[in-house]
Amino acid sequence: MSDARLSCGVVLHPAGHTRSPAMHNAAYAALGLDATFEAFDVPPESLAQAVADFRARGLRQLAVSIPHKETIGAYVDELEPVAREIGAVNTVVLDGARWIGTNTDWIGAIRALERVAPIDGQRAVVLGAGGTARALVYGLRARGCEVFVLNRTRARAQLLVDQLGANAAGPLDALEELAPQILVNTTSVGMNEDRSPVAPDALREGMIVLDAVYAPERTRLLEDARARGAHTVGGKWMLVHQAVEQLRRWTTLLPTPPSETALAEIDQVMARGFDGDDTPPPA
Repeated sequence: MSDARLSCGVVLHPAGHTRSPAMHNAAYAALGLDATFEAFDVPPESLAQAVADFRARGLRQLAVSIPHKETIGAYVDELEPVAREIGAVNTVVLDGARWIGTNTDWIGAIRALERVAPIDGQRAVVLGAGGTARALVYGLRARGCEVFVLNRTRARAQLLVDQLGANAAGPLDALEELAPQILVNTTSVGMNEDRSPVAPDALREGMIVLDAVYAPERTRLLEDARARGAHTVGGKWMLVHQAVEQLRRWTTLLPTPPSETALAEIDQVMARGFDGDDTPPPA
């Protein structure tokens, strides 16, 4: 490994809500990596210049968040097939002199859902039609799910359906009649507010509900779902699992990458970083 400290970060706008630096820096410390991870607040009109600056700085990895997931692909040297199919990039890795765009959101989402129950072949509804929704649709289809996309703007949902091969699009109020086994919210409804994107009557016992919103930890959607007997997963775990996959992808390019054994429990380290807990695990 180089004597120079390795630099990584996340690009988003606005930057105030991100937990990524805490998660990644906790993981670097646990793995003994001489690296640092910081947040870069970049408005959309400044993205091209920011990417040029990141290249000049030699950033080793760049996580990508809202609102840049669907636009940053234009500024990398290569898009991996998964990112091209999803139509969104949440991870850029420096490989030699080339910046490679990929997507780990779908892995994070699927692993988060599978924390509570098997999901293969289930009927799923995804709320929203942005970059995170696209990753969910891709991942759920990879698990053989029947997938419906509901969005405030139906035309945008239909475009996602057409591009990724989901089953159908519809308005948000179509949820109850679809009666899915899996529900995922990728909209911002509920972020730092006591509001849900769906009516409580649309939730039922045994349903798996994932809310990509992570602040508060127990959103109104998750509280309503829990009260109805559903299995619930907070957005924290989607973020943690996708971040672990980002770390794994980047560190394979290091001269002395961490072992799989060292990476095996790094999700718990990142979870503590997400929670703001810097206390090391017991020996």
